Formats: sequence, structure tokens, C-alpha cells
Amino acid sequence: MKLSLKWLAPALVAALTLGANSGANAQEKLTIVIFSPPSLGALLPPVIKAQKFDIANGLDITFEERPPDAYVTQFNSGEFKIGGSASLTTLGLADVRGVKVKYLFNLFDYWGAVVTSRDTVKTLKDLEGKELAGARSTTNYQMYEFFAKRQGVDIGKIKVVNTAPPGLIGYAVADRADAIQIWEPAYTLMLAKKPSIRTIDLNIAKTWQAFAGGGTIPYLGVGAHSDWADANPDKVQKLYTIYKAAVEWVQKNPDAAAPLLAKGAPPEELTAVAAMIRSNERLAMKIGGASAIKKEIEAVYKAGMEINYLPSMPSGSSIYDKPLK
Repeated sequence: MKLSLKWLAPALVAALTLGANSGANAQEKLTIVIFSPPSLGALLPPVIKAQKFDIANGLDITFEERPPDAYVTQFNSGEFKIGGSASLTTLGLADVRGVKVKYLFNLFDYWGAVVTSRDTVKTLKDLEGKELAGARSTTNYQMYEFFAKRQGVDIGKIKVVNTAPPGLIGYAVADRADAIQIWEPAYTLMLAKKPSIRTIDLNIAKTWQAFAGGGTIPYLGVGAHSDWADANPDKVQKLYTIYKAAVEWVQKNPDAAAPLLAKGAPPEELTAVAAMIRSNERLAMKIGGASAIKKEIEAVYKAGMEINYLPSMPSGSSIYDKPLK
């Protein structure tokens, strides 16, 4: 049977067009492990997916949520090659222990606080002999210990109740410990639920000025195993571009971003989250390539050594050295 050229030509054009479009829209799949919300590492992924910033840059990212302890175990083992809740002292400790990893870029500078509803706790020193709830495996908690020790607190005299970040809000609202060490976005969500709670100042700016000469305190960003980062500099740049787009979108659209950053929160909490984004004082969202803030990263490593969390200085190779833009 003869095929009519009249019908064959359009069919060929359609097939070729479909093939071309499929190739143009092909996305490479990546999996990134992050902390479960509420956490800083879990803030930007919903924005990236909702706004399709990953798709626009040739990647299709799946974000896998884990509590801090599981995150560290599964990232360090190489089960996940990329970590979107890469906090500096935790990544530095992995490097010291022989895990070849790199801090690719920073997303948030450090801010943390201790809150209390107890009249007997007015300063950090008052915590000695009392109970503090905190997420001990996080860099935020480790940095709290650094600032507490710098204020003359004997942290060995404080009983610590270890819990994952999602549990900190519950401890604070229910007054289940003498004090709670907490940070954003959990701090804002907690304050919306219990505005009467008091915040004990860690004296961050003055203490860091005395220790490191001032400047920013890089805290949390994206990290990866060295073999993956070295083999995929193009994807590292794409990840930076994707996260940068998310950061800029959140900063320009705080009201639209709030429901993505605090899914399911009631209106009063969403209003508080939007205000937190606008201020950025406590959120401290600030993206930058690791190579551009090497000195600041090394200062955080030194703080980790001062509290004996880091047994030695992490290697320079733990800081990604290629410029990102």
C-alpha cells in the first residue's frame, strides 16, 4: 500500500517538532537532603518548586526532609551527595573526620536566641543548674554555646534536653524547660503563639567583634561531597543561580512567600513571617559563594574549635574555591 506524501510530510514535521521540544525541556534530576521544617534549610525549597526556578535552570530537584541527626548521618555517608541544610561547624566536623565535603555557598548568616518564661532566668549565667531545651546536633546550638562561654557561662552546669528543631516551639509554648535555645523561623512562629515569652540576648555583634573583628557570620547554606562538586561545576553554578532566584523572590514578595515558608500557619503567624522577611535582621538571609567569604568561614571554624566541637581546623578544601555568580 502506498503512503500519501500529503499525509507523511505533516507527520514527519510533527514528530521532529515533538522530539526537538522534548530535548529542549529535558531536565536533569537531582536529590537534595534538607532538615524538616521549621528550619532555615527548609525555607527556600518550597519557593524553588512553586516558582519552578529549578526547571527554568535545567534541573528537576527533589528535596528529601530529614531530622538533624538523620541528615548528618545520611549526608556524611554519601547516601545524599548534596545537602541543603549544610551548617558550617557540622560540615567542618565531617571534614576533620575524613569525609571529603565542600561548603558551596552561604544562604543564611547566624542568628540565635535563648527564650524563657521563668522569672528565675534573666541572663545566660542564670541557666547554670537549670534545664535548657535545644537541638544539640545543629550548628545554631553549637554557636549558642560559643556565645554563652564568651559571657562566662559554665555550659557544663546546664542540663540540656536534646530535641529536633520542630520540638523547640512546643517546649517554649508549654514552658517545659527553664529556657529554650531557638532560631528562625521557629522563633517567629513561637513568638506569634506566645508573645509574652522573654528573649535573652546572646550579645552576638559585640562578642563577634571581639573574637573575629566583626563582620558577618556565615552559618547555613548548600554543601556537597567533593567528588560530586568537582565533577559537576556547571551544576554547582546552576544550584547557586536557582537559590539566588529564590532568595530574591522571597525578599521582593514577603507576603506571597510567607504561606510557602510556613505552610498551614494561621493568618497572624503568616503576618509575623512576612514581617520577619521584610526586616531580615533575625532571618539574616544572605547568599554568597564560599570562595568570597573564606575568611569569615574560617572564623566560624575557629569558634567551633574554641568550644571543642571541632577537634582541629577543617581543611581549606572544605571551602568551595570556584567563584559563583
